[in-house]
Amino acid sequence: MGKLSVDLCGIELDNPIIPASGTFGYGYEFAELYDINVLGTFSFKGTTKDPRFGNPTPRIAECYAGMINAVGLQNPGVEKVISEELPKMRKCFNKKVMANVSGFAVEDYAYTCEKLDKCEEVGWLEVNVSCPNVHGGGMSFGTSPEAAAEVTKAVKKVTTKPVIIKLSPNVTDIVSIAKACEEAGADGISLINTMLGMRIDLKTKKPVIANKMGGFSGPAIFPVAVRMVYQVSHAVSIPVVGMGGVSSAEDVIEMMLAGATAVEVGAANLIDPFACRDIIAKLPEVMAKYGIDNLKDIIGVA
Repeated sequence: MGKLSVDLCGIELDNPIIPASGTFGYGYEFAELYDINVLGTFSFKGTTKDPRFGNPTPRIAECYAGMINAVGLQNPGVEKVISEELPKMRKCFNKKVMANVSGFAVEDYAYTCEKLDKCEEVGWLEVNVSCPNVHGGGMSFGTSPEAAAEVTKAVKKVTTKPVIIKLSPNVTDIVSIAKACEEAGADGISLINTMLGMRIDLKTKKPVIANKMGGFSGPAIFPVAVRMVYQVSHAVSIPVVGMGGVSSAEDVIEMMLAGATAVEVGAANLIDPFACRDIIAKLPEVMAKYGIDNLKDIIGVA
């Protein structure tokens, strides 16, 4: 049987499969269905400094080979995540978990990351810079190398654990932003976040989603994700976590060949709650089919 373990920023994972933030809750919901300790780890629901109710409904729109969502970072805020959600998670998951953090100002990111950095369960901080910069006119931190670097530096000042910056694909030059994050001290890069999409209801002649636009995810964006992972992984010397439309063991292999050290699975979890478990079970068979003995050996060889 091939070796599935990988090293992500100094922490070894039993396998590279990570359910993506926003598609796996805090883990205990899925633990009712199967033993989630088979996972490499998982990235829990995006956490902000203050509680957020999220966007108005409807928040979901179906589309060909994917979906659009505009949930709006609904979460109870970092204090309650630490006091209420992590204790429940700890009862069903005995590995280090990835904490996903969002913010609307640099100070928000630093505050939330500093709090989560002190949690024993947290192994990595996945910092989502796709949020609007409220002090910069509402543009995403992730659309500017300077803004992304500013967030990275602020978080690194107050944390001791690996910081992985999650980038938006809705940019012209993903490489320059990734390199700016690396230079600012990032320990890893995570990409891609959802693309921007929209659907219109032909009967009402209005946008399906109340927010008009939302994050487009699913198999349709996989080729874009592979391209961006390839570009970034060949431009930086820190690990890349790849995601975007991954739904099979074959997709995982392709993403790793492009340069991903670990692979997150998002929308597939919403279609099939057993998706990650089944991908992990299938990996040895697919590895054997393509003559792969050790997953670490194929990272970035494309």
